[in-house]
Amino acid sequence: MTVPPRGASVRTSGSVVRRLASGGRSWRLIAVALVVIVPVTLFASIILMTPSPSMLLGGGSSGNCAEAATGPGAGADLSATARSDIPEDYLELYKKFGKQIGVQWNVLAAIGKRETNHGRSSLPGVRSGTNYAGAAGPMQFLISTWGGQAKMKIEPGINGYASDGDGDGFGDVYDPADAILGAAKMLKRNGAPDDLRRAIFVYNRATWYVDQVLEIAKRYAATGDIGLPAEADPACDSGFVENAPDDVVRQILEYALAQRGKPYRWGGTGPDAFDCSGIIYMAYRNAGLSIPRTTFGQWPFGVPIEQGEEQPGDLVFFNAGPGTSKDNPGHVGMVVSPGTMIEARCTLCGPIKVTTYRDRPNIVGFTRPLRNETVLAQLKRAQT
Repeated sequence: MTVPPRGASVRTSGSVVRRLASGGRSWRLIAVALVVIVPVTLFASIILMTPSPSMLLGGGSSGNCAEAATGPGAGADLSATARSDIPEDYLELYKKFGKQIGVQWNVLAAIGKRETNHGRSSLPGVRSGTNYAGAAGPMQFLISTWGGQAKMKIEPGINGYASDGDGDGFGDVYDPADAILGAAKMLKRNGAPDDLRRAIFVYNRATWYVDQVLEIAKRYAATGDIGLPAEADPACDSGFVENAPDDVVRQILEYALAQRGKPYRWGGTGPDAFDCSGIIYMAYRNAGLSIPRTTFGQWPFGVPIEQGEEQPGDLVFFNAGPGTSKDNPGHVGMVVSPGTMIEARCTLCGPIKVTTYRDRPNIVGFTRPLRNETVLAQLKRAQT
């Protein structure tokens, strides 16, 4: 029910807007906007444009799963502009981490373009040090937002977006793989892929910046649209229900997946909104089963499962938010397939959606409520 603290994002060669946020359920945001002159680039004309609201998200999500899986949100639809403007190594990273985290690759690329021209800028702070506003690296993070140091060992408890994209065990704000992965996580944390305007606004608190990023992102897609990744499209269940191991799990998944697109509400148990444990509680009720209502109750209720052995209907728990720990997790999602879960994450994180958990920090563990003695008794009574 509680969520992990979010960092503050940054800017350089483009707009320079700072935001510092503290963790917990109520966050304070301090924004200072500073505008600097941007070097002329391929998108100089774009940066001066403010598109009409009807243009901002193109055609929206794809009409079916096949289109969503190959559309601009999935990274297969490269425009000639994208092919000519984005360095090959950066393009590979945008697509890789966009898919891994579940955000649109072309939005990641548009931010990389707007900030440092995909790392090609020679301005201070791009390859070393910081610029005058304290921003660093190709995706322009404040060092405080990154985690307190420009390069740091990745380990539990990091309070920031420092990430290890190249597998060396360190989060280096100047390393493109690390920085792009961190940016993807920040976008996802703040509403992407569904609520892009909110996610980009948190990245840089200026509406004109949001407009510019979305316009660039559209030009990187051959269709001119900014679609949803297939996993975020409520129309695409990727066979989750069909592949359920039995009828009980099928009923649980059917209910949970039907809530995609609804908002998060702390304490919510539907039908219009849910919190993280509320959607799980109600999904089990849909199958005629009673489990504890809260995350704190659900954690000790299920039988522990080793990571790698989880299956649909199992729960994955996270150490998230004040007062939580490895023995008292504060956030929970429901496994719908290996590596993916459905979750109601937080008020600012966008609607309920299917997302990945393999890359998420602070996983406490997995449990299987269906093995609890109370649930087994309920199932036995239902069969008689």
